[in-house]
Amino acid sequence: MPDTPDVLGAVLAVDPVRRVRAVGDLYRLLLHQEQVFPATAPAALVLTGLLGDPRTLAEDRWERRAGRRSLRAELLNWLASFADIARLDVEDGAGTAQDLAAARAVRPELHDRVLEFCDAGDPLVREAALAATALLLADPALASSVPRYAPAVREILAVSADSHYRWIARERLAAWGEDVTGLVTAEEERRAALDRAHVLAEDPFGEGQEQAIRWLEEQPEDTAAPERLGRRREDRTAPIPATPHGPVPEPPVAAPGSEAGYRGPWRIAREEERAEWTFTPYVGVGPLHFGMTLEEITCVLGEGPAVSSCSHHGEDRHLDYADFTESGIRALFHDGRLGCVAADALTGPQVRLDAAPLTGCAPSHVEDWLVHRATRPDSLAYSVAGDPVFADLGLAIRSQRAGDLVLSRPLFLLHDWLDLWHALPGEEWNRS
Repeated sequence: MPDTPDVLGAVLAVDPVRRVRAVGDLYRLLLHQEQVFPATAPAALVLTGLLGDPRTLAEDRWERRAGRRSLRAELLNWLASFADIARLDVEDGAGTAQDLAAARAVRPELHDRVLEFCDAGDPLVREAALAATALLLADPALASSVPRYAPAVREILAVSADSHYRWIARERLAAWGEDVTGLVTAEEERRAALDRAHVLAEDPFGEGQEQAIRWLEEQPEDTAAPERLGRRREDRTAPIPATPHGPVPEPPVAAPGSEAGYRGPWRIAREEERAEWTFTPYVGVGPLHFGMTLEEITCVLGEGPAVSSCSHHGEDRHLDYADFTESGIRALFHDGRLGCVAADALTGPQVRLDAAPLTGCAPSHVEDWLVHRATRPDSLAYSVAGDPVFADLGLAIRSQRAGDLVLSRPLFLLHDWLDLWHALPGEEWNRS
């Protein structure tokens, strides 16, 4: 297998045969078996510097894509695959912790370089750039850019002829907290229409064979890669809504709060006393963004932690969590960065989803309501303590005592916190 400099030099070779072979070498060398390697992150930065070269406008058929497209579009597809794999973890077999950290660290710079191609005149370049951008925005440091690109992802990527781009649009929009019901329905109807047409076209004795053949010939070619990159298990397919059993439940209702003047240990904040927060799955909740440091959180909330806890790993001392009593939240950390936020059931902010409250409600009502609005049938799991965890939302619902009452304590999580038993410190499990 050629070394990296030779491959990158060959990518821009005039000879189209060498160019196609070089792009195939890139896939095999730098994303072999859907993993990142020491050379992958530096190569991604080099490739973004080549995107503006006029020679990348040359078109060809590429080894891992259907249809013809420019080398520029194909390099952007490679960057999208890189961004997709960078979202994975060591446990997924995506690479070593060091190589994954290096891949994630270059995402902001890649985003800045890909930006100019999101408005390209070539629709294939524009779609590839938007796909790469949408996947790069999984970086918490780029969360503030989500509102800028979400409309284009919905208006361009979600209606692309490329089925993989449509999947990226649905998956990312759902992760950003947007309603993808219409997109999922349209995809189901598209598949059903194609299936019906293929059945008719293959039946020489049935009515409508000629019309079905003509209709299929008129459909745009699906240019998705025959072999999709990334390792998102079976959820690489479109998110399909779970089929609810029974009538849709009423949204949960928050507890009314304690009577005025009561200051006992089980005091429940009244509605007007709670801060109103919203959340964007896997991006952040209220004024907090995942990836923040303790100092940044302290500055944003305007208060220092009343309690913080650290654990020792050999000679290293790691921050586990910090409680902010005035705000009513617990911030939980991994490697010094915010990875989970727990809203106190009694005094925490009222965090809403589709205008429905999640904090300080009957936990069973919150769980029932969330189950019926899940965007994927496999999105629901349970911790060893019986807490429902919704992977499509990055949300878990724990229970917290309020005297004789039990109220919902929502936890907003990053992907690697979904396994509550291993992710949460013991102090959180002792919280009752």
